[in-house]
Amino acid sequence: MRDVNNGWVLRYTHANGASMFFIVIYIHIARGLYYGSYASPRALVWILGVVILILMMATAFMGYVLPWGQMSFWGATVITNLFSAFPLIGDKIVTLLWGGFSVDNSTLNRFFSLHYLLPFLIAGSVILHIAVLHQDGSNNPLGISSASDKISFFPYFVLKDTLSFIAFLAFFAFFVFFFPNALGHSDNYIEGNSLVTPAHIVPEWYFLPSYAILRSIPNKLIGVLALFASLLVLLVLPFNNTSKIRSSVYRPIHQVFFWFLIFDFILLGYIGQSNPETPYIEIGQIASVYYFFYFCLGGN
Repeated sequence: MRDVNNGWVLRYTHANGASMFFIVIYIHIARGLYYGSYASPRALVWILGVVILILMMATAFMGYVLPWGQMSFWGATVITNLFSAFPLIGDKIVTLLWGGFSVDNSTLNRFFSLHYLLPFLIAGSVILHIAVLHQDGSNNPLGISSASDKISFFPYFVLKDTLSFIAFLAFFAFFVFFFPNALGHSDNYIEGNSLVTPAHIVPEWYFLPSYAILRSIPNKLIGVLALFASLLVLLVLPFNNTSKIRSSVYRPIHQVFFWFLIFDFILLGYIGQSNPETPYIEIGQIASVYYFFYFCLGGN
């Protein structure tokens, strides 16, 4: 920011780039859910996509700790402490993550190394994701087999995707140049202090739905398991899908469940940044139940 010419562009592009990444991924997942992209024969494509999502969330969490502001420090403290809920091995996992007996310089060095290395795993997973996708071809809104008829990638999809890319790039630039700090938390510009706890600890916006599920359960261990389950439950869809029709275009009842899920996800995000008090706790519990209901039953 201060020692490099135009360093603010690099930093704000990187910081806001994480949010842009998650916006695109969440839209991509929603599209996959709506059009049934998880159904056979593309189950492996979906599973690899979920692996990419988990790696992305881990990378984003490590990166959020690096500024070492109040939210970074206390976010790291809260999230790493969750592993202590596991019996027998929990405390050892926490000590391993911290590199000591508290969140300190050793933790920062470990998270910096992981934040640098995990993107290589993401890149490898993306290559596998695309390679497996090419085996059976892309899904389509009609849900019909792509083996029957194909549209050439150039020029049709190249021009279509270029237009989308330019439009999204303008959206991205709007935040970088005009509202670079809008997606962050103001408390994170205060240097991390282990003696001063923020009034309200919240993660970045893309973690809020999962954080709401964690907070909606009073039992710490069950809450942690629910947090991990909120991601792993996506892996269930290819195996419990019983619908013979792939796309929601021809499944009006499923469309209702799907749009309720989108509303539910946004609601969980709102609950995640609200104070843990009545009625937010109860609303979060109901929203969490519906979230798991959709993937275990409603997805069919």
